[in-house]
Amino acid sequence: AAAMLGLSTATASAPAAASRFLRRRAPTVTAALGAHFRQLRLPSSPRWPSASLRSLAAPGLGRRHFSAEAVVRESMEFDVLIIGGGPAGLSAAIRAKQVANELGKELNVCVVEKGAEIGAHILSGNVFEPRALEELLPNWRELGAPLDTPVISDSFYWLPNGKHAVSVPGPLLHIAPELRQEGNYIISLGTLCRWLAEQAEELGVEIYPGFAAESPVFGEDGALVGVQLRDVGVDKKGKNKDTFEPGMQLLAKQTILSEGCRGSLSENLMKHFNLRENCSPQHYGLGVKEVWEIAPENHVAGTVTHTVGWPLNQTTYGGSFIYHMKPNLLHIGMVVGLDYTNPYLSPYQEFQKFKQHSRVKALLEGGKCISYGARCLNEGGLQAIPKLTFPGGMLAGCSAGFLNVPKIKGSHTAMKTGSLAGAAAAEALLGAAGSESLEIVKYEADVRSSWVWEELEVVRNFKPAWGAGMVPGLAYGGAVMMATRGKEPWTFRWSKKDSDYTKPAASCQKIEYPKPDGIYSFDLLDNLARTGVNHEHDQPSHLKVKEESQSVPLEVSLKVYDGPEGRFCPAKVYEFVPDESADDGRMRLQINAQNCIHCKCCSIKTPEEYINWTVPEGGGGPQYPAM
Repeated sequence: AAAMLGLSTATASAPAAASRFLRRRAPTVTAALGAHFRQLRLPSSPRWPSASLRSLAAPGLGRRHFSAEAVVRESMEFDVLIIGGGPAGLSAAIRAKQVANELGKELNVCVVEKGAEIGAHILSGNVFEPRALEELLPNWRELGAPLDTPVISDSFYWLPNGKHAVSVPGPLLHIAPELRQEGNYIISLGTLCRWLAEQAEELGVEIYPGFAAESPVFGEDGALVGVQLRDVGVDKKGKNKDTFEPGMQLLAKQTILSEGCRGSLSENLMKHFNLRENCSPQHYGLGVKEVWEIAPENHVAGTVTHTVGWPLNQTTYGGSFIYHMKPNLLHIGMVVGLDYTNPYLSPYQEFQKFKQHSRVKALLEGGKCISYGARCLNEGGLQAIPKLTFPGGMLAGCSAGFLNVPKIKGSHTAMKTGSLAGAAAAEALLGAAGSESLEIVKYEADVRSSWVWEELEVVRNFKPAWGAGMVPGLAYGGAVMMATRGKEPWTFRWSKKDSDYTKPAASCQKIEYPKPDGIYSFDLLDNLARTGVNHEHDQPSHLKVKEESQSVPLEVSLKVYDGPEGRFCPAKVYEFVPDESADDGRMRLQINAQNCIHCKCCSIKTPEEYINWTVPEGGGGPQYPAM
């Protein structure tokens, strides 16, 4: 592969060299690589005969414009295939290779990432807890991990209005271990992932960014045997262009899903294998964030601030974060629980309004916003974690939902569960008995006996208690974290999805948001330019109204809820516009898929979850620089 790509194999290992090349060049070589890969003739394995493979034709994820017989698809084979180049996926890859090295055996590990480069789609706060990193790479300091802003102070405020702030006393705040920030770092998670990718490459992991895994591939026995990459070179009408390249099938003995929150493949496989049968529906929040360069006199590196209250009402779960990172960067944002009830609420506008608070405005004075982004995060906790294994694969990180809600942290749990998945896969494939168990149930047992499960068990009732409102929720959450420590003999559960909480527009009050001033608050489309979002224009929309929900946008969403997707989407993807083909003044739903920043909110909060979020061509989406 290295020779084919024009790389020298004399000074670097072929997988690492080719992987680095791909990471640098992914935006321009995505289509061309299909032809390169088809020239590869890897030794065939009797376990994976091509004739025995079939792809899942689930609604919205099946073939769009051709039959399976119409296209010849090449395949590549690996021992372990990892979908997603975030903290969970990269930790899984590193740990799998570490185990192989400890056993003195070879293990072929591949990571596929839909972003144009590793880190391009990574968005987080991020106050990082290094516990999992310390376990995975104890010498991370010597290796130069990008953790250079240690937390030196943290504070928590309740905002009663846009002018005042009530501080929670430090000693009270620090009683709860979940709220302590000592030993943590303010980081760019995207930068950390790029560094983790370098460590993985040094171990021989093959990393291919710019390739979107579209659908699962199953064997004759029903087990997952890999994934199929999305085709490139298909026009809006579903016809092949001159640049058409069929997506390859990447096959593996074990596939680890680490796509992040609401991953499309993960959601598909959870339904296919009924992995959510014994858990509550996952709940989500939408995080909206900006990065600012602020005046030196306003910046204190290592300072962490969280708030609850204004501008959100007493019944809406959410809050803000403000992190000072070296040299003069400010990470500022807001998370809003997607179980909010008023369809007129806009998480983006609530965040813009938050920046008009007198204290926040003073902090930003003289500064400049340099980046913007948004992403959904899991908030269901322990009760919403599905079964983690299935024949041929497993779920890790935020694909399964391991975020610790009161900590507002999920990177450390993602890395730990990813590490456990990688270790379990390697041990099963390379163990003394040579076992290649179709379903590695040991992984879930390892997770349940780890500190990740212990963390989530302690705080399992924190978020559900907010159903009674902010004040009761804070009171109950404080009691849980400071007194009972998860020992209460009950566990709150629920049966409603986030979209089920939205009330009809007729029963809610409209929310009028202030116009942006262009200095502290910004028009959404102006801010969208700061995401670096880019998609190939002439391709089928990756945002699809489900076949069974064709009437929902107009008859339910617009008529009953007054089109909430036009307000909750943080990229102005959805609009109801006049239908020019109709004479009766009816409206139609317009989907501006090219604006999509892959937050996944539309697949969660649209009435009846009528949107099926599928992957666009690899390399498309936001290009977050250091978020």
